[in-house]
Amino acid sequence: MSRDSLMPAETILADTERARLLAELKARIAVPVASGTPLLPFGIEALDARLGGGGLDGGGLHEVAAASPTLGDDAAATLFVAGAAARFAAEQHAMVAWSLTRFDLYAPGLEQAGLPPDKLLYCEGRDDVMALALAEDCLRLRTFAAVVIEVKAADQTATRRLQLAAADGPTPMLLLRRWARATRDPLEVPSAACTRWRVGCAPSVPLPHAGVGRSCWSLDLVRQRGGNPFSLIVEACDGKGRLALPAPARLRAAAAAGADRRAA
Repeated sequence: MSRDSLMPAETILADTERARLLAELKARIAVPVASGTPLLPFGIEALDARLGGGGLDGGGLHEVAAASPTLGDDAAATLFVAGAAARFAAEQHAMVAWSLTRFDLYAPGLEQAGLPPDKLLYCEGRDDVMALALAEDCLRLRTFAAVVIEVKAADQTATRRLQLAAADGPTPMLLLRRWARATRDPLEVPSAACTRWRVGCAPSVPLPHAGVGRSCWSLDLVRQRGGNPFSLIVEACDGKGRLALPAPARLRAAAAAGADRRAA
């Protein structure tokens, strides 16, 4: 049998092997959470059911930005990140590393979201480049429950490095993008993140009596791997970093009517 007569069979085998390898690669990419990494559900069916993996991938990079450069939205985004980090800390029984360039965090506010001072290690860099390097080093230590980094600038190369570092171990990376200019949405920059969130303030739920209700946030999942974007109104973090859904309007109306009867 000549050599030329073997070429078609060899070609078929090579094509079959390439197809098998491509199928394996697609299957690995489709898995939302790597083996051995924690998955953090929010505990809200309306939220978890829309996430590709049913929660936040504990071995991935997740980005959060305020819906606007206002102080209120900036605080909402920061507390959303703090609440997620607090729940990772509670699950892993470990501390959280928080890398930043300007120490302007309000410690009592973080504690109200479930992150007390004894659960936090602050790493302050002179600029965004140093802060990113500190965050990557903390990720590779694999001793923290989560690592938070807040910067104004992080290009796709920087986010790819953070994503790879997070995927190498069981430590999630939470990137808080601060507004650098009031005219440009921080999430317009390309990124390798698993999820990208936009958080803003929303009107609180009216109470059946005089007073201020629990703060509410508008959550926009701008992009996620393995799922579609969506928007949802939630109640702000409680003392353990947990979110909640506002009560349905019919239940609020019933509560208000009951309060009016008791007052009469």
